Amino acid sequence: MQTHQYDVVIVGAGGAGMRAALESSTRARTAVLTKLYPTRSHTGAAQGGMCAALANVEEDNWEWHTFDTVKGGDYLVDQDAAEVMAKEAIDAVIDLERMGLPFNRTPEGRIDQRRFGGHTRNHGEAAVRRSCYAADRTGHMILQTLYQQCVKQDVAFFNEFYVLDVLLTHDLTSGEVADGEQVQVSGVVAYELATGEIHVFRAKSVVFATGGAGKIYKTTSNAHTLTGDGMALALRRGIPLEDMEFFQFHPTGLAGLGILLSEAARGEGGILRNSDGERFMERYAPTIKDLAPRDMVARAMANEVREGRGCGPDKDYVLLDLTHLEPAHIDAKLPDITEFARTYLGVEPYTEPVPVYPTAHYAMGGIPTTIDAEVLRNNTDVVGGLFAAGEVACVSVHGANRLGTNSLLDINVFGKRAGIAAARYATEAPWVDLPEDPAGPVVGEIERLRDQAAGERVADVRRELQETMDANAQVFRTADSLTQAMDDVTSLKKRFAAVSVQDKGRRFNTDLLEAVELGFLVDLAEVVVAGALAREESRGGHFREDFPTRDDEKFLHHTMAYQRPAATGGTEIVLDHKPVTMTRYQPMERKY
Repeated sequence: MQTHQYDVVIVGAGGAGMRAALESSTRARTAVLTKLYPTRSHTGAAQGGMCAALANVEEDNWEWHTFDTVKGGDYLVDQDAAEVMAKEAIDAVIDLERMGLPFNRTPEGRIDQRRFGGHTRNHGEAAVRRSCYAADRTGHMILQTLYQQCVKQDVAFFNEFYVLDVLLTHDLTSGEVADGEQVQVSGVVAYELATGEIHVFRAKSVVFATGGAGKIYKTTSNAHTLTGDGMALALRRGIPLEDMEFFQFHPTGLAGLGILLSEAARGEGGILRNSDGERFMERYAPTIKDLAPRDMVARAMANEVREGRGCGPDKDYVLLDLTHLEPAHIDAKLPDITEFARTYLGVEPYTEPVPVYPTAHYAMGGIPTTIDAEVLRNNTDVVGGLFAAGEVACVSVHGANRLGTNSLLDINVFGKRAGIAAARYATEAPWVDLPEDPAGPVVGEIERLRDQAAGERVADVRRELQETMDANAQVFRTADSLTQAMDDVTSLKKRFAAVSVQDKGRRFNTDLLEAVELGFLVDLAEVVVAGALAREESRGGHFREDFPTRDDEKFLHHTMAYQRPAATGGTEIVLDHKPVTMTRYQPMERKY
């Protein structure tokens, strides 16, 4: 076992992690731990853009952006956080431009902007051009730009280091630590993929920027590595997860595959059509049609299919029509996603509409934080020195449904805030002693998995988990479907205890680490389903067919889910609530 010491340790090297590293590394000794080479992080898959009220193309202002974010999130957004994000969006874009990010330009040389779902002018009057973009490779460009800047600043990267535990001064899993009592982070424990060696990183500040958990679903736009590591580690250490029942299903995944076609296609004029050739979104969102928020478009598409207006031999998808656009326009603005259609479906977007269907895309919930990215261990108390930013976190700027392009904005605004706050804490706080045997639990779990002679296959348990989540906890949900999902997840938790791995070696043992990641997925699926069962209303990405209306009287609050020891052994999910922060926008009917 090796021990390292840094003022700040950042876990994850996607957009949020590297944006945090750029800030903290100039102020404190910083290390970035990442289970992937940084430029392979999932931020690179984001296509469409990053929004800011620059008003480069049309009249716009940050207050309209704030309103759209709150309304798009179905009024579960913490409005103080939304105001921070919308205000700081402009500087976030300009920061990236000055770092060298090659945004598309207007003929006058300004950063170009295009329309995106749910972004409107004057509180809903019409769609507005707010998304700053680099063709349909915006996330890729952000990731490359941030990594280049980190290299320039000599940020210390530990690549292919899997963080498997976070070390705290108190055991929060029992729920018995008194409110107001100081709890601090002392470091993390990581597994080095190349050698199988365990490393303990002592730190004054730790920033989680580990991304989402889309692999709890079978049909997803998320990479194989998005297994919710940071969320699950926090949950297992007694920290709550907020609003995990709200999962976004992106409308335009390639049918049957889930590979994403960006909302930018609709922003550039793409039209969704059913088997009758009808532009059906005119019936669901008459004002902004195909550019309605993602949850509304995804449900409309699923509804068209189940009412018999789907396309294809099995009538199980709808069509995204780009054929009315000039090929030169498509090539200039949408080069990657049209190539995806050609490569994976054999469809030529110039002349043929593309088969699409909703795909699991983004977790609105996550580790609860303040607007300065401090992790909350209950509704009010922070964990000293522990921060989170990006999809792993829930500062709640996305509420019940995230607007497109707000994710790349979120990672830059709150990644920057996390880096500054973590460095500030590290310069002011004393060192905290490590536990007596800091790596003991990690070593025990790894050896248990490696030594298990025979048992369940990781792939079998993961496949069954993903299938039940797809079937029972996706776009449409009911008490019956969610109860079935919970029964299945409970069974899979027991089966996970008997999982064995075929590779017993130490070097580059991805078989072993996929088993560890499966444990994270099972834990998080349980939280998603528990929250969805308890929330007997429909709001944003959570749609209960047995409770089809929003119920502000009973459910205008955040869900706080804690993992606690169960009386019968093992663990269970205990739910609590947290009030939504309101500033200027009171809930009203959400229509477009």
